[in-house]
Amino acid sequence: MTTQRRAVGAYGERLAARHLQDSGLVLLQRNWRCADGEVDLILRDGDDLVFCEVKTRRTATFGPPAAAVGHRKVRKLRQLAARWLTEAGVRAERVRFDVVEVLPQPRGAARLVHIRDAFR
Repeated sequence: MTTQRRAVGAYGERLAARHLQDSGLVLLQRNWRCADGEVDLILRDGDDLVFCEVKTRRTATFGPPAAAVGHRKVRKLRQLAARWLTEAGVRAERVRFDVVEVLPQPRGAARLVHIRDAFR
């Protein structure tokens, strides 16, 4: 991955984390990594534990950012969530998987779309 792509991704994750926290979610962990992969954001929303994938795209040429979250990525996120729950020793009444789309705009604030419970 290029430095520029990494920077765009980090920018999107910062915006998404701030947006979710401003919406009342509590950030527990950011960029949690293990040998199997990475979870962008782990948050608490009331009794729900939220594993959040952040997708940032500079243009919508190839569709909305969430379109990049395919079946393989969903399966991986579910596995990573199970591993995090085990390692952290956390019990949650409900686990939710969200996606935040970030589209930087040529002028003004980036456009963010929070998709709750994206992988039902």
